[in-house]
Amino acid sequence: MLAYLLDLTKMEIILAEPRGFCAGVKRAVDILAITLEKYKNKCQVYVLHEIVHNKYIVEDFKRQGVVFVNSIEEIEDNGGILIFSAHGVSKNIEDEAKRKGIQVIDATCPLVSKVHKEAKRYENSGKELILIGHENHPEVKGIRGRVNNPIILVQTVQDVRNLKVKDPDNLSYVTQTTLSIDDTRDIIAALKLRFPGITGPDLKDICYATQNRQNAIKKLAEIVDMVLVVGSKNSSNSNRLLDLCTARGKRAYLIDNYRCVNKSWFQGVEKIGITAGASAPDILVDELMDYLKVNLSVKISVMPGGILENVQFKIPNLV
Repeated sequence: MLAYLLDLTKMEIILAEPRGFCAGVKRAVDILAITLEKYKNKCQVYVLHEIVHNKYIVEDFKRQGVVFVNSIEEIEDNGGILIFSAHGVSKNIEDEAKRKGIQVIDATCPLVSKVHKEAKRYENSGKELILIGHENHPEVKGIRGRVNNPIILVQTVQDVRNLKVKDPDNLSYVTQTTLSIDDTRDIIAALKLRFPGITGPDLKDICYATQNRQNAIKKLAEIVDMVLVVGSKNSSNSNRLLDLCTARGKRAYLIDNYRCVNKSWFQGVEKIGITAGASAPDILVDELMDYLKVNLSVKISVMPGGILENVQFKIPNLV
């Protein structure tokens, strides 16, 4: 206990609103859960890469018998059911699954699929494509694999300054959906400054959930002393929430669950902010809250003025 370090009567937890699962993640997790229930006694259920970037979710499905693979080559021809993750895949991977006779269920987030279609549409109109995103992220690999021609990847404003293109007057751009809104805004501005004729979707491809969670954490960081971000290390959107806190001079920690908490973090802290990445389930926040209530005797409130989300994406009929 930290009673000798802290005035427990002053400590307060403020929850970000919104936080946790977005509609695309919930849809992907639901698709996998329904598929597993339907086919677990009939055939093996596979997922290409992680269904979503959250350790708890992946480990839970592993315990239920799901096999996560990094390549379609790991699956025998005509063997089992393969689910594509929320991050999407390239056209070549789709074609390879068909060639091997593997039944596929696509759990790609509809907002990611929208970017796939935009990229293809720009290519079909003859544009050279620029992708704002993070190298090696599965979503970026999927977007790049949806077009025939190479896509130029930019990650920073400096990348824009160093760009070499075929025709400065014939460019379009698309964006990864889980980026920092602020950083992406700066990159788009740099693109438009250097290439005035470039076309693209402005910030619309940064998904609603990413925008809402980032806007919420900006407000939350202004009224707390420290922030706990619930999410896994490989979650892009969770890391962006962490970055937004530290950029505002607030101590912040990215944690998988309450077991990662170090009690020394709370020395001198009166207000603790808690948020969760779009791939982090409610149970992880609930367990963290229970832990803090027992160990710190805090009072709890929800950040005022938060957005209540009611977006839902349809489960495919195949499931």
